[in-house]
Amino acid sequence: MTNSSSSALAIHHSNPVHGHQPAPDVIVDALPYYDSGYDEPGARDAALSLVEDETRRYKPTKNYLEQLGQPLYHSFETEIMKTEFERLSNRLPMEMLSMKRYELPTPPSGKQTDFTAWNECVENSYAQLEHQQTRILNLELMWDYGANTWKIYNATLQTMLEQAQKQLLELRKHIQEINFKRKNEQTQAGSKLSALEQTWVGLVGKNYEIERAINELEKEVMNLRKQRKSNGTTSSEQ
Repeated sequence: MTNSSSSALAIHHSNPVHGHQPAPDVIVDALPYYDSGYDEPGARDAALSLVEDETRRYKPTKNYLEQLGQPLYHSFETEIMKTEFERLSNRLPMEMLSMKRYELPTPPSGKQTDFTAWNECVENSYAQLEHQQTRILNLELMWDYGANTWKIYNATLQTMLEQAQKQLLELRKHIQEINFKRKNEQTQAGSKLSALEQTWVGLVGKNYEIERAINELEKEVMNLRKQRKSNGTTSSEQ
């Protein structure tokens, strides 16, 4: 893998979304499109070990989703939905569909001779008959125009589907362009890092050779000094 001290890159989040504050810069110490060694034995276990160690030591001190604002979970709920959710939370049974409006009851046994009671029953029968006639009329209208209405509805859905698919293709294309751009940038950065690393290795090698030559020269100087001192001592004795 590339040297971690050299391949650290700063990713800038400069485009706030929906009016939210931009997130701080994140230091990414990796070039996944260029680095190698991820498939080597033990690499995955080592990475998971680092993640687990960071998880044990990590203690959040602030809300990192603060810039997103508070979620509005109930903004889409209607009164009927709220009533139904309340029923579900209280574990109450659902009310059965009432069929009373379709019944044609006769007056109770105590009002079998009551003209008013029978008149109410007759009016109820008229109302039921009118309701059934209205249903028949609706069925006839659906028979005449329902097919075309559904065709228009299906055509609208098809148009919406095509628009959604077009947006999906554009997003995939945009994602692909971003990935290509990231790969190109990381490849260029990796090549530059490799060249710099090779230069560094060459300079270190040269420094080592220079240091070794200096040591050799220092030894030679010391030997010459010893030899000179020895020659000087021998001359004085003579």
